[in-house]
Formats: sequence, structure tokens, C-alpha cells
Amino acid sequence: MAIDDILLEAEEKMSKTEQFVVHEFSGVRTGKASPGLVENLMVEAYGSHMRLRELAGITTPEPRMLVLTPWDATTLHPIEKAIQKANLGLNPAIDKKVIRLVFPELSAERRQEFIKIVRKMAEDGRVAIRHVRRDAMEQLKKEAKSGGVGEDAEKHAEKELQKLTDEYIAKVDRHLEHKEKEILTV
Repeated sequence: MAIDDILLEAEEKMSKTEQFVVHEFSGVRTGKASPGLVENLMVEAYGSHMRLRELAGITTPEPRMLVLTPWDATTLHPIEKAIQKANLGLNPAIDKKVIRLVFPELSAERRQEFIKIVRKMAEDGRVAIRHVRRDAMEQLKKEAKSGGVGEDAEKHAEKELQKLTDEYIAKVDRHLEHKEKEILTV
């Protein structure tokens, strides 16, 4: 495998890790309603487990309210049950053929809990990025041992890899900073 391929693969994996962290962040509640909070909840319907977004339309008519409109009225109660089981601190209210989720104002303690959760997610992302770097370094060393790469090229590639790692860790940190601001905004 050529050095460029190793670096490209590492960058791709780091990018996917960053995207995963951002997706995880979307599931953490802030003061305002976000479909990302409930869209991936697993609902038991039609004899199997399905994501909520596959069973209902999710809209935000107001900043602190979500309205779930099931495609099939028979899934109304299973959706309600899944939301209650998820322990999001939300009380689903069935209103004819829709479910309303009103987001209560977050207390200061709850905001701090969410910040801890988000920081842990970010740290997991940073660790995953470092694992990608470690694996790529091992591949570079193998290439150098097998004689496919010169020492100068290997050193240059290691520097590039470190630059990529720093860049993606900084991106995760920026996402974390943004999410913390979002959580703390009243």
C-alpha cells in the first residue's frame, strides 16, 4: 500500500469519526426541540424494531415542541411507549393522530449533566482519531520495513499524519465548544 493510500484512508476514517461525533451530539438535548433527539429511537412495531423516523413525520412547529405524525395510526401507542422508555425527560401527549413532545426548560444541573455527556462523547471521538493515527503509523512502519518506502518519505508521511490528527481533533473540539454554547443558551 502506498503512503498516499495510507494517509487517504486515515483521513477518511478521521472524517467519519468527526461526523459520528456530530451525529451523537445531535441526540443530546438542548433548550430547544430537535428532531435528532428522537428520530433514531427504536420503536417496536410490525413485529420488529424500527427507527422512529421510519414510522412518523417529525416537525418542530415551535422552538420547544416536536410533533410526531405517524404514517399509520396503529403505531401511535408503540411510539409513545418508546419515547417513555428512552428516558429523555419528555412526556409524550397523544392528541388525536399526533404525539406532541413539549420540552421543559432545562435546569442548571441538567445543563451541566448534558455538558458532561457531550464532553465524554468528544473525548471518545478524540480517542478514536488517535487510534486511526496509531493504525496508520503501524502501516507506515510496515511499508518502511518491507523496503517500499524511504526513510525521508516515512518521516514526511508521519508528519502529515500528525497534522491530520491535530486538524480532526481541533474540529471535534470546535463542535464540542459549539454544542456547549447551545446547551448553556437559555
